[in-house]
Amino acid sequence: MKLKIFFQIVFLFTASLMAEAQELLTVEDAVKIALENNYEIKIASNDLRIDQQNVSLANAGVLPQLNATVTDNNSILDTKQTQSDGSERELNGARNMNLAYGVALNWTIFDGLRMFARYDQLKELEKLGDAELKLAIFTKVSDVITTYYDLVQQQQQLKALDTAIVISNLRISTADNRYKIGKASKLEVLNAQVDLNTDTTALLRQKELYANTKIFLNEILARDVKTDFSVVDEVTIDETLLLPELMTLAEKQNPQLQSQIINKRISELQLKQVKANRYPTVNITSGYNFTRTEASLGFTTQSTGQGFTYGINATMNIFNGGLQNRNERVAKIQVENSKIVIEQQLKMLESQLSSAYQTYLTNLQLTKLEAKNEDIAKENLDITLAKFKIGTIAPLEFREAQLNYVNAKVRNSNAQYAAKVSEINLKELAGNLSLSQN
Repeated sequence: MKLKIFFQIVFLFTASLMAEAQELLTVEDAVKIALENNYEIKIASNDLRIDQQNVSLANAGVLPQLNATVTDNNSILDTKQTQSDGSERELNGARNMNLAYGVALNWTIFDGLRMFARYDQLKELEKLGDAELKLAIFTKVSDVITTYYDLVQQQQQLKALDTAIVISNLRISTADNRYKIGKASKLEVLNAQVDLNTDTTALLRQKELYANTKIFLNEILARDVKTDFSVVDEVTIDETLLLPELMTLAEKQNPQLQSQIINKRISELQLKQVKANRYPTVNITSGYNFTRTEASLGFTTQSTGQGFTYGINATMNIFNGGLQNRNERVAKIQVENSKIVIEQQLKMLESQLSSAYQTYLTNLQLTKLEAKNEDIAKENLDITLAKFKIGTIAPLEFREAQLNYVNAKVRNSNAQYAAKVSEINLKELAGNLSLSQN
């Protein structure tokens, strides 16, 4: 008996050390780690940095181009020349050299304002990248919070199954004592043992699911999947959400809707660029060049020069087979499509919010109902257990009360988790998913 007590103390001490070794991971910490490590967020962040780098006057074609040029052409020829008076001159291996170097400036000073539309378009693309980054962040934050509270729910179910194991052990002990004093049959003991094995199997399956969900959360957090941690015990639900407020926020903040609005602006700027082709394009050129020419045979054997060059050229499309009209019609259709997509997105967002809010209200009601149901099941189990100990109730009725209590606890944790998921979905649709879930 003393040895058994010793092993129990050792087991409790070891379990306590293991619990202390586990990191308590709060939902805020999990979100913070995901924002720092998650691969999708990193990629979206880098894409935004690329968009930011693309916003420049040079990339839009507003600034001039200045190039250094060098040309050096040489030849060795067997040359024979016939002069105008009929005389001939001949030289084998005649060397010729033509060298030119300098700087050249090319600047488009007018292109129908296409360059300015392009610059505005680059800024809109930067805004689009920012909206896409927010969407990636919201999506991953939602995944993290949902998975985190899934673990909380599973942890609560583990406790419920642990309670079932304790009660089943008590039932076996009671049945065995009754069997030994002749007040119960061996069948009662065997049935109790079968039920304990059933409860143990359910507990092992739940532990497996809990461990796998931990691995999945570590994967989302982009850290070592073997990292062990514990989560909080309760699910905290925001019960103050109102549909009109959520709808107003969604129209201003929903990343997908904002992306479509930006895409419409990009289409309008693209139309401006297409229309710019109706106007002339004017370029100015300038430069400073050095030239040197040498020839072994000819009237001039050497020539050099240096100085400024400058000029202006203009081109204008007069007719290109009707492609200009076609391109403008296509660009206008794209603008019209972008307007349609915005209207569609608004209707879809309104529908999703309304549906999600109804689910949210139902789940809130279910949390209250299942909490009351758990209290009732607990009271019923206590009464049944007292009667079972004194032998005034059948084992089958006791098992039913036990299962009712365990199922009530599981349904309660499921209802809390479902309500939390509904809250997360609503805030994600509204573009108002806070990093703090308290």
